[in-house]
Amino acid sequence: MHLVSICSRIINMEGPSLVKVLLVMVTISLGGALPTNLTSEEELAKAQDYLSQYFSEVGVTTGSEIRRGGLDSFTDTLKIMQEFFGLEVTGELDSNTMEVMSQPRCGFTDLNRFRFAHFDGQPKWDKNVITYRITEYTRDLSQSLVDATLAKALQVYSDVIPLDFKQIKTGTADIMVKFKARNHEDFAPFDGKGGVLAHAFSPGGGRGGDTHFDEDETWSLTSSGSNLFLVAAHEFGHALGLSHSKLRSALMYPNYQYVNTEGYVLPDDDRRGVQTLYGVRSSTQPTINPAPKPEPEPEPGPAPDPDRCSRNLVFDAATSIQGYLYFFKGSHFWKRSTTWDGVTMRTINSVWSGINKVDAAYEYKKRNIVVLFEGDHYWQVRRNTVLPGFPKPISDFGLPSTVTKVDAAVHVPFTGRTLLFVDNKYWSYNERRGTTDRRNPKLIRTELPGIGYRVDAAFAYRGYLYFSYGSRQTKYDYLRRRAVRTLMSSDWMDCD
Repeated sequence: MHLVSICSRIINMEGPSLVKVLLVMVTISLGGALPTNLTSEEELAKAQDYLSQYFSEVGVTTGSEIRRGGLDSFTDTLKIMQEFFGLEVTGELDSNTMEVMSQPRCGFTDLNRFRFAHFDGQPKWDKNVITYRITEYTRDLSQSLVDATLAKALQVYSDVIPLDFKQIKTGTADIMVKFKARNHEDFAPFDGKGGVLAHAFSPGGGRGGDTHFDEDETWSLTSSGSNLFLVAAHEFGHALGLSHSKLRSALMYPNYQYVNTEGYVLPDDDRRGVQTLYGVRSSTQPTINPAPKPEPEPEPGPAPDPDRCSRNLVFDAATSIQGYLYFFKGSHFWKRSTTWDGVTMRTINSVWSGINKVDAAYEYKKRNIVVLFEGDHYWQVRRNTVLPGFPKPISDFGLPSTVTKVDAAVHVPFTGRTLLFVDNKYWSYNERRGTTDRRNPKLIRTELPGIGYRVDAAFAYRGYLYFSYGSRQTKYDYLRRRAVRTLMSSDWMDCD
């Protein structure tokens, strides 16, 4: 089986290293000429890595063991890469070549031996009805929308080949689908938002056909975030036996690219490739048994109060305020006394007029203020009063214009810094100087080991920091940089 992945910014190197120097030596020893317009060893190292990963002949043995057979030289391999992407074939690392190497793309090799984009050995399913099962859903879309979107992605194939697809709810399907972040029980863990989007295995037993989506991504049905239909259709192509195409117009082109999905039909190159494997469908209407339909949108009305005792409780934000703990969810918050005498719930707008939702929050006791974030703006409040002049843009904190939302925030009193979490990174903000620290942003997983890769909510309490992601929370010793214990968000809600 082959594992294939859509990914972006695969290489992220910092400064010269022994590895880069060795790569230069390896390039020379292989007989590859050092490009005359190379500006740094870092670019050469990046190019060597790229060519090794995507333009070596690949054959799969067993499990995760991959055998790679190198080409004769760096220059020859570079020329093959340039030809594949339709670049001027110079054998040198010109700016156009480096730009293509930096674009978001799929992580599987771009070499194949066949006229159409098929895997080595041309694996395919030997049955006419392929079952699939979604075992874990994304939080970004309703389950009914995910069901309908994946069915639509499969139908672009069943429209042109004599295969039908049937969704099952229990047991083992031919194609097992799940949305999962980081390590998800195969040999290719995801790498957080903005990296690998998804991957799939080619047809076969065991993991064959299985398709995984990175839950750290923002999944959508539009041009924003990652379009689930387009990514799923690409990955299901791999699950049916298609490899990559060098045609930019093809669905199986290595790089993720958004196109209008209304009335989408399989491009000619992909259609001919999959029909070579499975034949041409007759005029009989294909079936998805049956095609799931999205649930109708509910009539407008008051949203139900969140259930504080749910074991799947996820906080939008949390903070301490004058000796109380506040936990925000939707348009509500729960207020808990630190003396553990019960939990009360109110709407946010009933306390702070004009604020309907809170994405992140922190208390800065030296000024007796609380900062509340929503989207790309923030407020400062004191007690139940919103201070004049607010809201203001979050760029006041030194965040780049690309940041449109803060996921979580917490003030660390003994350092005088506030940590602002965005995706898999955080910024350290110096409250006294009103500036971010010089070395920003920082990766959560390396600077705060033990809490994971993302933070939904954070607060300080009795000398410890508490970091939430999903329904789980980590009690953290910030001074020693270590996790103390793990608990559930609902543990704060005074539930039986």
